[in-house]
Amino acid sequence: MSPKTPKDSCTIITDLVLPSETNPIGNMFGGELLARMDRAASIAARRHSRRIVVTASVNHVAFNKMIPLGSVVTVEARVSRAFTSSMEIFLDVWIEDRESGLKSKANEAIYTFVAVDEMGQPVKVPPLTPETDLEKERYEAALRRKQLSLVLAGKMKPENATELKALFLR
Repeated sequence: MSPKTPKDSCTIITDLVLPSETNPIGNMFGGELLARMDRAASIAARRHSRRIVVTASVNHVAFNKMIPLGSVVTVEARVSRAFTSSMEIFLDVWIEDRESGLKSKANEAIYTFVAVDEMGQPVKVPPLTPETDLEKERYEAALRRKQLSLVLAGKMKPENATELKALFLR
């Protein structure tokens, strides 16, 4: 399989925040944003793998800014690392200032997807080659996040988590 780059999977979804998507104080429901991020991440994973993909986990979500009614919200998703059959997807959420049009980062998230065949069995995905400094940083951090997740789930012994040991035993 030929390696792909994060830009090959880039998915950008832009939409308005409507009244039915807000809480009593006029800000977007977190669940609404999670659904938008899941769709964008799913498309990015599918673009990378060209297979059916399923959400394996939501590894991290940071709701850093409230997103008010009427905001223009942009969700950007890219594969940050590909493993054997799984892919980590990093998402950035931007809101646009109504008057100036300037974008500011509101939230971010990290999802994991698995590529599967028609029977739901995991299948191999192409490797990922990061290009920019940010892509390289996210690529390297993805292995640490995966190892930490495996250790916490009891699927990897802490002494085998090479990337985690490297953080603390320098």
